[in-house]
Parts: sequence; C-alpha cells; structure tokens
Amino acid sequence: MSSRRPSHPSHRNPRRFPSACYLLVLTLALLVVSAAAKSSRRPISDNEIRQKKEACYTDVENGLWGWVCRYSPTEKENCVLRCLSPECYDLIYGGDPLEEGELDYVRGQEYKYCMHKLKDHIFVKVVKS
Repeated sequence: MSSRRPSHPSHRNPRRFPSACYLLVLTLALLVVSAAAKSSRRPISDNEIRQKKEACYTDVENGLWGWVCRYSPTEKENCVLRCLSPECYDLIYGGDPLEEGELDYVRGQEYKYCMHKLKDHIFVKVVKS
C-alpha cells in the first residue's frame, strides 16, 4: 500500500474560513461606524448643553477644577465654558478670556455655534470681529 494523497481536491479550503471571518468582522465594523456616524449627525440640543453646563457647575463647585475656578463668578464661568468644550473655549476665548463683569453676547453665540458644530464633527473657523 502506498501512502499517496487522493488526487481529487479537498472540499474544505483551510484559508477560506479565515477570509470569511475577516470579511464578517469588517462588515460588522463598518455597520457600527455607520450607526455611530448617523447618531452623531444630530446637533447637540440646547437642553443637552444646559444639562452638561449644570454638571460642569457642580464639578467646579466641588473643587474638581481647582480653587482658581471658585475665586470669582467670572473665573467660574471661564472654567465652566472650558469644561463644556475645551476645543470651543480655546477657539473662542483662548487668548482673551472673560474679564470681571464682562458680558460678551457675540462670543457667547459663537461658542454655542461651535458646540453645535463640534457635535457634528465639523470644525469651523470662527472669524472674530
């Protein structure tokens, strides 16, 4: 008796199964990314901003942002804005933070606009006037 292999091809290809697994994993990953992208297209609502801002105020009051943030109402507001969105804070207020007693409606609106656009993952360069 000889120990020759059969001449007909095997029905199972050992490389076929890993390829199918890779394809399945890739498809599932694309579905997850697609679902995440769809859910993040909705801009952040004013209510969500308000809730997050309240949480930031709580953190500042509890001292999580340091004593400087509790020094004055203006410092507290700067810290809360930084807590809400460091990216928007740096873009809008970074080089010129709010000063004592200052109410800056224009920059406040730019900041809010930035928050909405960051939720969409669209970074907009805001032209300061």
